[in-house]
Amino acid sequence: MDTLNGYAVFTKVIETGGFSAAARELNISKSAVSKHIAKLEDHLGVRLLNRTTRKLSPTEVGATFYERARRIVQDVEETEQAVSALHVEPRGTLRLNVPMSFGVSHVAPILSDFSNRYPDLNIDMVLNDRLVDLLDEGFDVAIRIARLPDSTLIARKLAPMRLALCATPRYWKEHGIPTCPSQLKDYNCLIYSYLIKKNEWSFKGPDGEISVKVSGTISANNGDALRAAALNSVGVYLSPTFIVGDDLRSGRLQCVLEQFMETDLAIYAVYPHNRYLSAKVRAFVDFLAEHYGPEPYWDGS
Repeated sequence: MDTLNGYAVFTKVIETGGFSAAARELNISKSAVSKHIAKLEDHLGVRLLNRTTRKLSPTEVGATFYERARRIVQDVEETEQAVSALHVEPRGTLRLNVPMSFGVSHVAPILSDFSNRYPDLNIDMVLNDRLVDLLDEGFDVAIRIARLPDSTLIARKLAPMRLALCATPRYWKEHGIPTCPSQLKDYNCLIYSYLIKKNEWSFKGPDGEISVKVSGTISANNGDALRAAALNSVGVYLSPTFIVGDDLRSGRLQCVLEQFMETDLAIYAVYPHNRYLSAKVRAFVDFLAEHYGPEPYWDGS
């Protein structure tokens, strides 16, 4: 523990630029800081700091040691916080980033239940379909819809995400029903603007992935806008079922080429890898997983 305290004092000295500033932040005396550094240097058998009357800077060894010591101190702090979080009620503010259509239809309606369960927790939900940087923009957790979660994030699967290639019965009657994905190049396709590969739809074939270049008269960065166009018989829409589930059950939209739909997509709750799973994040992620489940209600019959 003494050595670990030395690590913490040393990293604070580097980060604040001096013994006095480090002492103030750590709420200890300047002489105590000096003793910690001296003991650490004796323990390691190296000089970590260059000291002059006007300037303090790490030695070459000290700079290398700082990078490792900083990670160790951070890991210990986060481990302690994570253990503590298991025994505290969620409180403070939970900042969420949620895709627009999914958030409006499947998150916003259940937030009141979550708030009633955790009255000391405030929720700040930002809805957009833009891929945000959680750390840079200060979000605690986001909902992502993807094949695999971003490798820089910790992810928990909340539910499967199924796709439906659909149009109105009227549209299929007027234009015919395609029998394979390659025929979609001849249809008016309603295109989601934030596709990773613009104007390209992917399907699952017997020999692997099938990519089809598509085009159409309408593209939008929101799924509900494309749903409205599809319901007006404008064209063909490749949509998540959490947007068009009710339309498929009612018959307003008709799904085709179901055997070619990708099956390895999912809805994830993600949070930055260097943040412990706080009580508020744990509570929210558990709540969503409990509410959606492996067979989400929007895919029900």
